[in-house]
Amino acid sequence: MLVIPVKDYYNVKTIKNALKPHLNKTVKIKYNLGRNKVETYKAKIIKLYNCVFLIELIDSKTVKSFSYADIITKTIKIYE
Repeated sequence: MLVIPVKDYYNVKTIKNALKPHLNKTVKIKYNLGRNKVETYKAKIIKLYNCVFLIELIDSKTVKSFSYADIITKTIKIYE
């Protein structure tokens, strides 16, 4: 799982810094849609912006975006 420093709070800066070493590397992403619906992607993190980051799916070359808040709220989980 993605290593994020343990703190009493998380902010965008700490999440972004934790994602920087994984830039342009293949990761596994679990996206929780609610009501026992989970999507799993094998993707590459391609770009980090101020509020969002972009991933490119390995199989279909589709680009998706997620916010850093999705990681904080545990909507998505990133694994190496």
